[in-house]
Amino acid sequence: MPLTHLLLALSVVAVWGTNFVVIRWGLDGLPPFLFATLRFALSALPWLLFVPRPTAPWSKLAAFGVLLGVGQFGLLFLAIDGRIAPGLSSLVVQTQVFFTIGLSMWLLRERIRPWQIAGLLLAVGGLSIIGSHLDASVTAAGVGLVLGAAFFWACANLVVKSLGPVNMLHFMVWSSAFAVPPLLAISLAVEGPQAIGHALQQAGPGVWASVLWQALGNTLFGYGAWNWLLARHPAATVTPMALLVPIFGMGASALALGEGLPGWKLLACGLVLAGLAVSVLWPRLLAFTSRNG
Repeated sequence: MPLTHLLLALSVVAVWGTNFVVIRWGLDGLPPFLFATLRFALSALPWLLFVPRPTAPWSKLAAFGVLLGVGQFGLLFLAIDGRIAPGLSSLVVQTQVFFTIGLSMWLLRERIRPWQIAGLLLAVGGLSIIGSHLDASVTAAGVGLVLGAAFFWACANLVVKSLGPVNMLHFMVWSSAFAVPPLLAISLAVEGPQAIGHALQQAGPGVWASVLWQALGNTLFGYGAWNWLLARHPAATVTPMALLVPIFGMGASALALGEGLPGWKLLACGLVLAGLAVSVLWPRLLAFTSRNG
C-alpha cells in the first residue's frame, strides 16, 4: 500500500475513533434520538438529488437503514448519553465482529474456527473486567445498550454481505433516508415535541458542527474513502486497520473529555483488542506461513 493510501486509511480510522467524542459533544445539546435523526437526514439530503440509486433492492436499502440508524446508532447515542463513557463505548461496540461471526454461523451455516473461539474468549474476558467495574461512567444499562448496538451493526453487516458488488457510498446515502422516519417517530414518542423544539432552538454552532461531522465526516467521507481503498487493495490489507478505532476512541476521550484510563480499563482494552486481532488476523498469518513455509 503506498504511503498516501496508508495515510488515507489512518485518517478514516482516526475519524471513526474520535467520532465518539463528537457524539458526546452533540449530546450536550440534542437528545439522542433527535441527534440520530438529524445525522441520517443530513447523510441522505441533499445527496439523494445527485447520487444515483445503487444496484440494490429497496428491501435491503430499507433493512440496512433501519438496522444501522435505529439499531446501531440509536442505541449507541442513547448509551453515550450519560450511561457509558465514549471511549469505552468505542471498544465495546467492536464486539460486532463476534456477533457477525455468530449470525453468519446461524443464518449462513458458516463454520466457526478455533481461532475465532479463542478470540471470543479473550474478548469476553475483557468485557467481564468492564462488567466488574460498573460506576457512574460505566453502567450496566450503558454496556447493554452498546452491546445491542453491536448486535444490530452485525445484522447490518449481513445485509451488506448479501448484496454482492455495490457502490457503498451510494448505498449509504440512499439507505440513510430509511433511517429517518423511524428515528423521528421514536424521538417524537420518547423525547416529545416540546423537548425537540427546545433543543433545536437552543442548539449552537458546536452542536450543528457535531451533526454535520456525523453526516459528512463519519458517514460520507469515512465510508467513501474506506471503500475506495477496499476497491484498490486486498481486504486483508485494509480491514485490520479498523482495530485502531478503539485506540483513537479511548485516546481522544482521555484528551478531550478527561476520561480516565485506569489499569483495569487498559487491561480490558488489551484483551478485547487481542480477541479482535486473533479473529481478524490469524487466518492471514496462517496463509502467510503456508506460502512461505
